[in-house]
Amino acid sequence: MILLNVPERHTTADVVAVGLIDSELQLAGVSDTALPPAAAEAAVAYLRAEQLDSAVGSLHLLPLPGATPSQVWLTGLGQASPADLRRAGVVLGRRVHELAEGRSVNIAIGAPSPEQSRSLAEGLVLGGYDFRAASGDDVLHTVDIVAKIDPVGLTAGDQAGDAAGWARDLGNLPAAELTPARLGELAEQQLTPAGCTVHVRDEQWLAEQGFGGLLAVGGGSSSRPRLIEAAYRPRGSRARSASAADSVKHVVLVGKGITFDTGGLNLKPADAMRMMHTDMCGGAAVLAALHYIAMQKLPIRVTALVPAAENSVSGTAMRPSDVVRQYGGRTTEIGNTDAEGRLVLADALAYAVARLRPDVVIDIATLTGAMKVALGMETAGYFANDDELAHQLDGAAEASGEAIWRMPLEHGYASLLDSSVADSRNDPGNPGGITAALFLQPFVGSVRWAHLDIAGPARAQADGPIFSRGATGYGVRLLSRYVELAAR
Repeated sequence: MILLNVPERHTTADVVAVGLIDSELQLAGVSDTALPPAAAEAAVAYLRAEQLDSAVGSLHLLPLPGATPSQVWLTGLGQASPADLRRAGVVLGRRVHELAEGRSVNIAIGAPSPEQSRSLAEGLVLGGYDFRAASGDDVLHTVDIVAKIDPVGLTAGDQAGDAAGWARDLGNLPAAELTPARLGELAEQQLTPAGCTVHVRDEQWLAEQGFGGLLAVGGGSSSRPRLIEAAYRPRGSRARSASAADSVKHVVLVGKGITFDTGGLNLKPADAMRMMHTDMCGGAAVLAALHYIAMQKLPIRVTALVPAAENSVSGTAMRPSDVVRQYGGRTTEIGNTDAEGRLVLADALAYAVARLRPDVVIDIATLTGAMKVALGMETAGYFANDDELAHQLDGAAEASGEAIWRMPLEHGYASLLDSSVADSRNDPGNPGGITAALFLQPFVGSVRWAHLDIAGPARAQADGPIFSRGATGYGVRLLSRYVELAAR
């Protein structure tokens, strides 16, 4: 785990990281205290002798035995764009995490603009992530930023990286530890001190209110379902007046919270079940994004909804051919118990529209294998019923570095959802990503809405340029950036 610090006075450290741009050292704004002249000269000589390039993410270690610093890290920054600095920050963060406890590190990489500073900070914190932090076994490394940095951008990036780390922690917890009820408890513990109001609705409340989809999905487990509702309302000088003519005053974020998915009676193959403790990564993303929004005190009202359940096998599990009455009265024929995510999302979406009066609703879910086939493991597909909202999401994706691709809400496939006994069926077949979105659309009515299918990028089998192995925290920074755009 990495803690970022900007010292009042630059001092020497055991390790100093400097940047390479166009195969030259980036030393503007780096004091002689942070990188003594002898170390700088040695770094330049090494750079020339080895003909090092400045490709983004490259890292060259220069040992200086008996000197201070004892090691200089020459870090490729590409063109020093925000995206390049984020990726370089991840590389550095991972290297810092590997250091022995007690070794001090200075980051002498200039990031003068708010976006550059934010991206570098995000990368450092994301790169320093290790799931052992959740069990208290991780080493805390304090890193001093000793080059020109924008303090507002640094704080935003630090908090965004921390929020994504919390989402990763939630996604990486084994299902035996993270039941729907426990997810609600952790949401309360994290969000209440940040100024959010959190309500965790139990199965009795869900039955009284008519959450038929959520109750059906969670009906086969001894860990009963929950609806987590967390709300942030801006206060004080940054809150917008009630009479402001803003197009977006209230955003509702809905995240799928299936804490484990066996597939139900339509049981998944064993290999397909191994990562199903991460089937709640959409829920983790909206909770973590709300935490960032609250910490930043953004002037916009935001509510996060997480319909949480465990899809299990037992005598009380839902069956193929059952008919479920969703929140608000719409009915669904169950054709496949492994198409459960849309059932819990449908209830939460209908509740959001009926009870919360949102201007925009965005749902995010590890929903379909079809989206992985279409876009691979690093890009999320999304659907939107509003072009302006789609444009804002594209901008948020570019700023956050979390890739998305707009997919068509092609209503020519709507007949695939037809049922002879209900309003629709939950297993309309291929094209699976599109028919899943078409299933959800009636539950939002005319409200501006987007649906993000993150089945691919929500989890990873190995570390990548940005994401870590396991739950990746995908969507936290994307949703946070969207809300920041909407709050302007």
